[in-house]
Amino acid sequence: MRTLSMHLRVGAVRTTILTAFARASVLARPTGATIPEDSRLFATQDELASVLPLPEKKGKRKDDVVDEARVSIIAKMAAADALLRTVYVKHPNYETIVKEFLASGLEGLLERVPLTVGIPLHPTLGSPTRSLDEIYERLGDLPFAAEYKYDGQRAQIHVVTTSNGIDVKIFSRHLEDMTDKYPDIVIMMKRYCEEGPPIPPSASSSPNMLQSDVPADRKAPVSLIIDSEIVAWDAKNNITKSFQELSNRPRKDVKLHQVNIPVCLFVFDLMYLNGEQLLSVPFRERRRLLQETLPPREMPTSPGGARLKHVTSLDSDCPGGRDEIEAFWEVAVDSQCEGLMIKLLDSGEVVEEVQPLNPGSLPPSPSKRPQTRKKPLPATYEPDKRTSAWLKLKKDYVKGIGDTLDLVPIGAWHGNGRKAQWWSPILLAVWDEKQGRLVAVCKCMSGFTDAFYKSLNEQYAENSSTCSKDPLGDYDVGGLRPTVYFEPREVWEVACAEITISPVSVAALGEVSADRGLSARFPRFLKVREDKRIEDATPATMLAQLWRKQDTRGRTDGAGEDDGDLVDVDIPESEAEDEYEEEENI
Repeated sequence: MRTLSMHLRVGAVRTTILTAFARASVLARPTGATIPEDSRLFATQDELASVLPLPEKKGKRKDDVVDEARVSIIAKMAAADALLRTVYVKHPNYETIVKEFLASGLEGLLERVPLTVGIPLHPTLGSPTRSLDEIYERLGDLPFAAEYKYDGQRAQIHVVTTSNGIDVKIFSRHLEDMTDKYPDIVIMMKRYCEEGPPIPPSASSSPNMLQSDVPADRKAPVSLIIDSEIVAWDAKNNITKSFQELSNRPRKDVKLHQVNIPVCLFVFDLMYLNGEQLLSVPFRERRRLLQETLPPREMPTSPGGARLKHVTSLDSDCPGGRDEIEAFWEVAVDSQCEGLMIKLLDSGEVVEEVQPLNPGSLPPSPSKRPQTRKKPLPATYEPDKRTSAWLKLKKDYVKGIGDTLDLVPIGAWHGNGRKAQWWSPILLAVWDEKQGRLVAVCKCMSGFTDAFYKSLNEQYAENSSTCSKDPLGDYDVGGLRPTVYFEPREVWEVACAEITISPVSVAALGEVSADRGLSARFPRFLKVREDKRIEDATPATMLAQLWRKQDTRGRTDGAGEDDGDLVDVDIPESEAEDEYEEEENI
């Protein structure tokens, strides 16, 4: 059970389960299933019988004989692995997947286990950028939509109408059911299906206009899946409020009369509508269908009622062009949103640099012109992918690396001086997707208040189940030896000045240097990310992407490299208190 629930203490994650499933499915055909003999997803009896035994010592066989059967089976395992991962991110339910596999094998599994209302799919993720210049450089002349990035909780909402009534489910970013937390949104979505879209303001100004008079093309949806952000709402001033306000709402089994913080549901994507999945439909068309199906519902029917709005946005092909987009960015910076999301409207091609197959220990010479190639860039909805068709530009760190990092605390040292009673610094880790485990990236001792230090002592009490002198999870700390190890249990949002090459770090080892990893310079704690799981932490490959985009790339004067200790600069405690007093209650 702990394996199937992907408990990190036993080293099991989604990729572990799916890879094991894929390999087993290639080698053992399900009883009763009819499998084509030439299937590219199952090993034949002849192939299994023809596999040569492995040599006693690693290396090439002395006779240079190619084990064609083994090569063929490994290729089939890779194909099965890719298929199962594609199926799973759209329909992450092992019970359904295994049932269909046992019935008919892997052939046609993608069609037999489709996107389904009521089962959350993994969300599309945005790639970080540092500036509008970089956005235009990456997307060229391709049209895009610039949308406000709201400071709320991402929510995937499923609605279906059956003979038994209307069922509404609300899922978090990491696919947890949080329907009970938002009864106000449930009621609002049911009314869309019961009554159809609200009457447009221009039509509702007529006192004789009834809902039955709404044109036939504005029918109520029967089933849908939408992507959205739930944001705390100031009903009096008609503006958004911070995520801190939203976190003060009750969380479980909430009744409508208990709703103390009104919310606004900002919808921004539509993945499924009335029996048709829209993942392969370009974003421009998905957005049009979303706006037609769910027009804004401005007036709640009760004091605790929810509102629905579309995200504030501006298309790059607007009359004012880039000047208008830049002005839109300035307005976003001055607002209470986090920044902008940039989304490709139509599929196209972009030009990208070709990275060397065997990167050296130093950046390429700036005198050499990098090789480029054209790359297709679809404007489709890509579950569980950090796509270049979605770019995020956050206002807080435009001058830094272009994004904050989501890191996992995995160990600590005893503090010195005034901090002798606390854990400081804290060892943080990124998620290595290739290894399927956490990898240490930097030490952090900035941004913490005394109250937060105290909470760390309580949460990670020495010699407890969460804090030990021995590792409490499957993670790689390289050559570092913290005083204690933490159980990986939460994700922290961390800012930093830049990504550096490090002789000590093993994070992203081999990505930009053959013998060195990457680290974060001057990391600074911002807040706990309660909406993220451990495996949602920043992937190691993203560190390499961020490093390549920095202004220091191409220099050989030591810029972009650390001193080998992974230690940051400790800012004055008074400054930390002033800047992070809001984080004390997290």
